[in-house]
Amino acid sequence: MTRLNPVDVLILLLYLALVIFIGFYVKGATNTSEEFFLAGREMSAWVAGLSFVSANLGSLELMGWAGAAYQYGMLATHWYWIGAIPAMLFLGIVMMPFYYISKTHSVPGYLHLRFGEGARAVSAVSFALMTILMSGVNMYAMAVVMQTVLGWNLTFSIWVGAGTVALYVMLGGLRSAIINEVLQFVLIWAGAATIPILGLIEAHGWTNLKAQIAANVGNANYTHLWNTLGGFRDNPMGVHWTGIVFGLGFVISFGYWTTDFLVVQRVLSANSLRSAKMAPVIGAAFKMAVPLIVILPGLIALGLHNADGSMVFHLVPGSIAKATGQHSYDDVLPLMLIRYCGPGLLGLGITALIAGFMSGMAGNISAFSTVWTYDLYGAFINKRASDRHYVAMGRWSTVIGMLVSIATAYLVMNAASIMDYVQALFSFFIAPLFGTVILGMLWKRATRAGGFWGLLAGTLASIGMFVWVRVNADGLRYIAMSSDARPMAENLYRALWSWLICVGVTVIVSLMTKPIPTAQLAGLVYGVTPLPSDGAENLWQKPVFWAVVVIVVFFILNIVFF
Repeated sequence: MTRLNPVDVLILLLYLALVIFIGFYVKGATNTSEEFFLAGREMSAWVAGLSFVSANLGSLELMGWAGAAYQYGMLATHWYWIGAIPAMLFLGIVMMPFYYISKTHSVPGYLHLRFGEGARAVSAVSFALMTILMSGVNMYAMAVVMQTVLGWNLTFSIWVGAGTVALYVMLGGLRSAIINEVLQFVLIWAGAATIPILGLIEAHGWTNLKAQIAANVGNANYTHLWNTLGGFRDNPMGVHWTGIVFGLGFVISFGYWTTDFLVVQRVLSANSLRSAKMAPVIGAAFKMAVPLIVILPGLIALGLHNADGSMVFHLVPGSIAKATGQHSYDDVLPLMLIRYCGPGLLGLGITALIAGFMSGMAGNISAFSTVWTYDLYGAFINKRASDRHYVAMGRWSTVIGMLVSIATAYLVMNAASIMDYVQALFSFFIAPLFGTVILGMLWKRATRAGGFWGLLAGTLASIGMFVWVRVNADGLRYIAMSSDARPMAENLYRALWSWLICVGVTVIVSLMTKPIPTAQLAGLVYGVTPLPSDGAENLWQKPVFWAVVVIVVFFILNIVFF
């Protein structure tokens, strides 16, 4: 659709050179497993916080939710607000003390301490599989941008991105990934902010944009956040408020932000308990602003119209786009980038998108490397290796993980949209994992057998429900409790059911088996663990104070856009 100006090419090449340079620069500081997998636990609250939110700012955010905003309207914003903010604050204030003082290297590592090897194995295998699949999402998304904007071959783009990320993560481990994620956070905002600014100018403001969207799609509900969730038929997503509040706002959100090691790993790199608690709070503050550069472009694309009153962009599901040659929902962000960015600015925008995709890839691959090395290889294959051997294994698993991710990138091509694919993965692995972790931290009666069988039952149940709907579409109305439900609603309710199954099985099995002695739960469970002071001496230093500030702003935003 366009060609890069020489200055655009230069910006892109400088960025690629810089991220590789960072990998070589920090390689000398990643000689031990603590340095390679947890950046030596030396990151400040601000660095850990920006990396925490940036690790999630990959294709899931930049392309997936921009496309979802075009498809579902403002309802997509829920994944940033109720689907993120409360859980991020809960992680910082409630759960980080246990993760941090236990000195665990991973979430499966915590489950090992709390529930034993069985729960650790199930969570490690499922998480390793999910990170590889998610890394493939980012690769595919980056390749789509290159193909849509520049006409580059998908395979060529996938290998270039994968090779660059594998090199700097292999060299510098988590430290390299975190430094690049902070850089990528700045680039994403610098490159992507142009679209909503120029788009709102063209639309003559937010009020006029809402009117244009209603006229284009024949439905005023696309710009409402809550007041259309009273029934499945009343909103474009085909979902009820119970799915948003309990499926997304509780199970998927808390499951992702508190147990997904991709993001938790960034916080574990903090240099103190206070920094570890503040990092998610800082991340939550920035997370609330991300819809400006992600959701708003999708809404603007919905409101754009030609002189004859017709819509400028007619986007379709991915399966239809592949068969007809039309543009899919996931193409909305690159299409908007071309519309508003000229030479120089286009290069910065393309670089920002690539930075986001690489951030997502690096986050998943560094997390995979850690979980594979500590919770699979070190736990079950080679328990007595030297620290130097584990670092070498971490570097090699980075390369192998990236190669497998390349293969999974092609699976995404068959999804209706990136978000349908991603939310299905979350319901498989994240929802039941949250049930196991939260019971482990808050209920001392939970036993090792309960944790293992609950996690396994929840995971298998989620996969079983997914297969059921694919074999018999009529199953959707039972899982989502309505014949009017749509695929996204299925994801939310499937996550909720799998969480309930996990919790139910864990409770029943725990009550039938011998409890763990209280002395063995110190440092792992609330009520039997004296929490250390985080060192905050006044109100302004207390993480809980800033968490309250963030949650007040969160409620105000939901009321304003009700």
